[in-house]
Amino acid sequence: MSYAIVRNEKLTRSKINGKCTHNDRKAKEHSNKDIDPTRTHLNYYLKKNTLTYTKEFDKYIKENHIEGHLRSNSIVMCQMIFTSDQGFFDRIGEEETKRYFDECYKFICNYKNLGEKNIIAAVVHLDEGAPHLHLMFVPVVHTKDKDGKNIDKICARDFWKGRDSYRKLQDAYFNHVKSKGFDLERGMFIEDTGRKHYTIEEYKNITNYDNTKKVLNEIKLELPDVPNINDISKFSLKRDEKILEEIIKPKDDLIKKLYKDNLSLHKELSKQSKVIDEAQKYQKERDTILADNRALHLEVDNINKKYKEKEFDLKWNYENEIKHLEKENNRLNKIIDRFYKTIDKFIEWICTKFNFGDSKELVKKFQDETHTH
Repeated sequence: MSYAIVRNEKLTRSKINGKCTHNDRKAKEHSNKDIDPTRTHLNYYLKKNTLTYTKEFDKYIKENHIEGHLRSNSIVMCQMIFTSDQGFFDRIGEEETKRYFDECYKFICNYKNLGEKNIIAAVVHLDEGAPHLHLMFVPVVHTKDKDGKNIDKICARDFWKGRDSYRKLQDAYFNHVKSKGFDLERGMFIEDTGRKHYTIEEYKNITNYDNTKKVLNEIKLELPDVPNINDISKFSLKRDEKILEEIIKPKDDLIKKLYKDNLSLHKELSKQSKVIDEAQKYQKERDTILADNRALHLEVDNINKKYKEKEFDLKWNYENEIKHLEKENNRLNKIIDRFYKTIDKFIEWICTKFNFGDSKELVKKFQDETHTH
């Protein structure tokens, strides 16, 4: 499984230009031999700096009216590196790799309300090991002055406030890339692994890499023209002492360190084994719940089917009843109309038969006296 990796490095003013030389590939000869110059043209910027990091920082201070007093040893920038292992990038392909780093850039723009304007540069390296993003930003905090006025202040201590600030960064970063569809695991906590992250230069110093190469190249077996057994023994002894002191002993120290790391890994493996057991237990419970859920869905579907059938029967009955009532209502309306006409004819016949005068006048008089309308 691949891990979501983010690292942060705090930098003083004296250190940022060295990062600029490396990130912008300005060195004529690279100290890092992993850089492949034939692939450097593949590197690209998400935000390009036009000046050196020092000059970009001075320009940034001038344009943004940043508060606070900076000393020579103040942290003025942070460098974040976002990456994963080569296998992850091989699996997702070129387009998804580009989207991955785009999401990393968006993440840091929004993290702690930092804002894109406080990012000095962001460059993706494809010419050095696994693809990775170098992102340089000014650790600005949005706060208030003594008068309660909103201000922006450079303060790495407040930006990374709290002993668990990096743990919170790892959690937020992992949740962000996971929500964007990237199949990664969260990196293990340093408290659990006991590991330390080293730069390439630090790793080479620890393993005595360059010195070992130099010693091996410099060892010469210079024998006298007429070798005698005592000289050969003396030479062999010195050579063996040199190999012991300069190669074998440093390697033994490294092996001891690796052995300690191995014990730590075994410890972590034991924890992971317990996690897997728990996961299998939860998987069985999940399968049971899903099976119950499917049974409930079937039961609900059957109930819905029965209610739909009843609904259809009721609807059909009501529609028939309504049609019957409408027909009966039409018949009654016709009878009433016929009754009105018969009454009118009867009144006219009475008035004519008994000389009561005009029928309309008679009806009006009846309504007035009986208050009937």
